[in-house]
Amino acid sequence: MTAPAANAASAAFGAHTPSAPALALLLDVDGPVASPVTRDVKPEIISDLVALAAAGVPVIFNTGRSDAFIREQVMEPMIAAGMPAGTLIHAICEKGAVWFSYTASGPGPVHVDHELAVPAAFGDDVRRMVAEDYASHMFFDETKRAMVSVEQHIGVPSSEYLAEQELFDEEAMGLMERHGLGVVRLDHHAPNSDDQIDYRVDPTIISTDIESVRLGKDLGASRAVELLAAQGITPQAWRTVGDSRTDYAMADWLHHNDHLVKHVDVRPADGVPVKPYDILTAADLGLDATVIHDDAGGAFLHSWREALAG
Repeated sequence: MTAPAANAASAAFGAHTPSAPALALLLDVDGPVASPVTRDVKPEIISDLVALAAAGVPVIFNTGRSDAFIREQVMEPMIAAGMPAGTLIHAICEKGAVWFSYTASGPGPVHVDHELAVPAAFGDDVRRMVAEDYASHMFFDETKRAMVSVEQHIGVPSSEYLAEQELFDEEAMGLMERHGLGVVRLDHHAPNSDDQIDYRVDPTIISTDIESVRLGKDLGASRAVELLAAQGITPQAWRTVGDSRTDYAMADWLHHNDHLVKHVDVRPADGVPVKPYDILTAADLGLDATVIHDDAGGAFLHSWREALAG
């Protein structure tokens, strides 16, 4: 898909009403919205997010990040950029375990599914492990409410972090087994004494999340539809945006539940799977294959803003 002309909104997305918006956006944050290098969001992306939300497009974040990260890096900049009163943004955090909504007045209550939380005693041991052995490369994310996460220090070179991450992940797996918790990491399965696996160690290019196996971007998609339904909103079509293979679960869930969806992959070099729905990359906007992450995500947001402007 090339970027549609500004006066082509009807042709591109169909009629648009408050209860049946032509388009809804379900956005991963790290990569498509926030830079994986600086961890912040470019002002032009914030501007486009505000404009799309103001035009009646439901904007929903579906992320492994904490609610604190979304408040600081996305919500506060959007409010500062002039988000109109009455605009409601939903943020599904920690891969579906935590969620909240916000307006120009600030955030609403934070909801936590405590049944999906990692045991606190295990989190305490990981905190100690990071402080004693890994503090030069990563930090323990104190803002998580259900997951246990560690993240690369911004100043640490990626190659050094990824090497250290391998060691951390292996030690975390062993720690989970000592706590009697069944765990999986990629192809490594370590069931508990009841032959069950309840948790996963999920490495990314800048972090490791330790989480319930029930969490995922598909759970986030389900919560997104529920949140909009509670407002009486049923989008006519969805665009999901992510930078990893696990982000396809958003579009998988929507497609399986009979929603029209196209998925945008802003890091397709990892491999684009065969899916029963359309997959878009920066090339569909006429951009070079080197345009990835928030550069690609920002380009798509701007193209949708232009398409709806007319």
